[in-house]
Amino acid sequence: MAERRTIVDWAIHWEQAFPERVFMTQPLGGGYGNVRNYTFRETLDQARRMANYLKGLALPARSRIAICSKNCAHWVMADLAIWMAGHVSVPVFPILPTEIVRHVLEHSDSRLLFVGKLDPIWQQMKAGVPADMPTISFPLGPDGASLRWNEVVAGQSPLLQPVDRSPDEMATIIYTSGSTGVPKGAMISFRSMVECSVHLTKFLRVRPEDRYLSYLPVAHSMERWLGECLPLVAGHHVFFAESLDTFLCDLQRARPTVFLSVPRLWVKFQRGVFEKMPPQKLDLILKIPILGRIVKRKILSKLGLDQVRIAGSGSAPLPAGVGAWYRSLGLELLEGYGMTENFNFSHLCRPGQVRAGYVGQPYDQVQCRLGEGDEIQVRTPGCMMGYFKMPEESAAVLLPDGFLRTGDRGSIDEMGRLKIVGRTKEIFKTSKGKYIAPAMIENLLVNHPRIELCCVSGAGFAQPHGIVQLSDAARNADAVVVEKELADHLRRVNDGLPSYEKLQFVAVAKSVWSPENGFLTPTMKIRRSCIEETYQPNNERWYSSNKPVVYEDN
Repeated sequence: MAERRTIVDWAIHWEQAFPERVFMTQPLGGGYGNVRNYTFRETLDQARRMANYLKGLALPARSRIAICSKNCAHWVMADLAIWMAGHVSVPVFPILPTEIVRHVLEHSDSRLLFVGKLDPIWQQMKAGVPADMPTISFPLGPDGASLRWNEVVAGQSPLLQPVDRSPDEMATIIYTSGSTGVPKGAMISFRSMVECSVHLTKFLRVRPEDRYLSYLPVAHSMERWLGECLPLVAGHHVFFAESLDTFLCDLQRARPTVFLSVPRLWVKFQRGVFEKMPPQKLDLILKIPILGRIVKRKILSKLGLDQVRIAGSGSAPLPAGVGAWYRSLGLELLEGYGMTENFNFSHLCRPGQVRAGYVGQPYDQVQCRLGEGDEIQVRTPGCMMGYFKMPEESAAVLLPDGFLRTGDRGSIDEMGRLKIVGRTKEIFKTSKGKYIAPAMIENLLVNHPRIELCCVSGAGFAQPHGIVQLSDAARNADAVVVEKELADHLRRVNDGLPSYEKLQFVAVAKSVWSPENGFLTPTMKIRRSCIEETYQPNNERWYSSNKPVVYEDN
């Protein structure tokens, strides 16, 4: 076919070259084997039919059309249909407060909303959808939409000639997670999507025989890239996860060869193994030559990770001990770095060159430098066109020489590997006049099996403090034992910090932090302002207690 300038062009390539190859596997609920496979031909047929319907609506060219759903096959089909019909897609995270849903839909001027596989929280989220906005429900979507997907495509013929799209025009608006305020819409071009995917395909040597499990929110730029764009460029098989409850079964079904996760899940996998066998005993067994190899294979097989050849970790720092443990099993976790504004095409660890605490070197097509205040700045083919309808904010981060200001502070070692020190906007000042970068301290504090999440704060006080959310196991454990372990951990953390960074105490949060209650972003990052505002009334009592471990008020 002609030059593959857009993701649609790549999808049509696979439709024509291998029409009967299975592209996506969608679980339908009700058991391990209840799945629906979609070939490239079936995928493009449904996308073309929906595109024909959208084109028949006679919307203005390049209208915005939103998608709100958990990851599923029809998410990809809807995205392709929107592009084929000449429009721009707007992902909406499937877990958002009502006001953020309203902001994204209204700010983007979305004309229609696809609603898909969602949790009961949709009853709360839909209050943010304008009453007059047309909605189309996916087959696994909730009732109450204006139209249902199957009914629409059944009444349409396929759109044989998709609207011609320029590589440099806007393909999608991806709204940031909003960890530091109202989400901004990053405009990503077709060229950025294609070039980043082509470069990564070559870098990782991804091939059609690979398998990928998609479960991180596809509304996020990282999963959009790895779970949608990369498979459409490389032509490999995508499996979707059913739910958190079935996740291990989903992994075992997919047996992925390419797998990306966040540190929290890598830690959960490790803790699950330790619950069945104490780490000291396991370490001894792994050192026995023949038995160790058998046990390693068995552990990875039980996790569904025995076929993985490329394993990635991102969104937050991976504890050094966790990375070392997986390496001992023969699975090297490659940490990476990127952001919505550069379609995540920035840095990745090279195999055999992983250094704990570092996110690797820039890709060959990326340039990285440190600006004022050690701010990380990158020039990359994934760079956004700007923030939608926000020219001043765009000008503030897009420099004249093509570099993007990331807002992150970093350092670079002798091999060009990047270390993230923290966000420039997160730095706060103590009453002693010392500036604290909380991210580095949080990375140390969260590196404990009893701690699930943490936030370091303390602006205006003599010393900073940490607020922690305990793991599920710790919540159900003996409170006296947990308190002693936390106090010992605090002492070890403080031993490695300069005097002005030492934490005066750690506070145990009673509330469970989640995206639903606003403490976390949809990508599971802490919303620092929300946490600090919520726990501020406790500060005076906490600081005056002179105890190493304190608790949230009942």
